[in-house]
Amino acid sequence: MALRKILTEGNPTLNKVCRPVTVFDDRIATLIDDMKETVIHANGVGLAAPQVGVLRRVVVVDLGDEIVELVNPRILEQEGEQDGLEGCLSVPDRFGLVKRPERVKLEAQDRHGDWFEYEGEGLIARCFCHELEHLDGHLYTERAYRMLTEEEYEELMRQNEEESE
Repeated sequence: MALRKILTEGNPTLNKVCRPVTVFDDRIATLIDDMKETVIHANGVGLAAPQVGVLRRVVVVDLGDEIVELVNPRILEQEGEQDGLEGCLSVPDRFGLVKRPERVKLEAQDRHGDWFEYEGEGLIARCFCHELEHLDGHLYTERAYRMLTEEEYEELMRQNEEESE
């Protein structure tokens, strides 16, 4: 496994649509392993292949107790609405407010090509939507209805800390 360089906003690769994975071989397994190591090292929640310069439909999402590997993912169902803060490893030190579905059900293939379904709520649903948008060449900043200033973000983090004490 190896750490991969995370591309940042302004890199044209982030605005391209990814191609489906059709061959499930050691190259895809290595990409997935590298992405898992990279997202952990970067303290991220999710990472999509275009963020590391690979235009394939591959995403990893860190659920805390496991990292879900999603190849060729697509959303089957979504319901409800949540409003919340988002950031992105490709948009460092910037945060915005984005509306997302509260619950998402998706299907994807694993690293061997076998199909499965996965459901997520709250932060997991938010992350699924965020990462899948990367596969179509979009950043959350396009969807954010308001970007926060550094001061607003710090105040929000301070309030959250106080509430959790």
